[in-house]
Amino acid sequence: MNNACEQYLNHLAHERRLAALTLKHYRRDLKLLESLAASGKEQSSTRELATLTQTEIRRFAAQLHGRGLGPKSIARTLSGWRGFYEFLRHQTGAANPVDGVRPPKAEKRLPETLSPDEAVRLVSFEDDSAEGVRDRAIFELLYSSGLRISELTSLNLDSIDFSTAEARVTGKGNKTRIVPVGRHAITALQKWLETRASTRVSDADPRTDAIHKDHRQALFLSKHGKRISVRSIQNQIKIRATQQGISVDLHPHMLRHSFASHVLQSSGDLRAVQEMLGHASIASTQVYTHLDFQHLAKIYDAAHPRAKKTALKK
Repeated sequence: MNNACEQYLNHLAHERRLAALTLKHYRRDLKLLESLAASGKEQSSTRELATLTQTEIRRFAAQLHGRGLGPKSIARTLSGWRGFYEFLRHQTGAANPVDGVRPPKAEKRLPETLSPDEAVRLVSFEDDSAEGVRDRAIFELLYSSGLRISELTSLNLDSIDFSTAEARVTGKGNKTRIVPVGRHAITALQKWLETRASTRVSDADPRTDAIHKDHRQALFLSKHGKRISVRSIQNQIKIRATQQGISVDLHPHMLRHSFASHVLQSSGDLRAVQEMLGHASIASTQVYTHLDFQHLAKIYDAAHPRAKKTALKK
């Protein structure tokens, strides 16, 4: 690998202090760039990499697409290259050839959701153990308020205002928002807090007192008395879904999708759903209008006498 690339990787390692795995990905991106440059008329010397043009970068992206690399992978690779050339720009003042190069458009996939009946079935399981009471409160809150799983695991005891039935949530970009909490979720949370009061919090360690304090403040605890992890909830929701006869490959984010879709179907208020989800852009929320349209289309096909399919006469 040429000197410019090594200098950039050293910059990422020692000045930006990126993780070893992240550095490994950047190194892979740069080796790929060198390989693409060497396979054409360009030679992968420091000088040649520094003088590649936007046209050549665009051609490399097209080659990757031709090899079957997906749009998201190409976008990530271009991002790695863009960082390298931005580093060179600060050194030489040369333009960044990756600027303006876009990956192929990814096919938009509509998020999967549960039906209202499936969502209710998921949160209606019979289990009065401490773990069962906790899981029911978690599932009710995810579906009631459309939280991201990371937002839920970071909730503290003072995050829920029972007098107003609201939760204070810290989302992406460390932005705080207030979301409503449904009455079933409030009831489940109150029952969990009664159970949590008798749950033993993980012992303090002088070297990790801040971590212990975090466990004490956490709204949801694992069976070991520590703040519950994302992985634990992911596992529990799959187990409970199987027990309740829900056949889809359920994950916590599907409850967020279901919340948004069901609220939009009932209210039609896209802006309100955007606020509750914590989306910075309305464009991120508009995907649920497509889900809503699919729902309406199914009702139309089933109910409208002129929409029903009839068998062809032989």
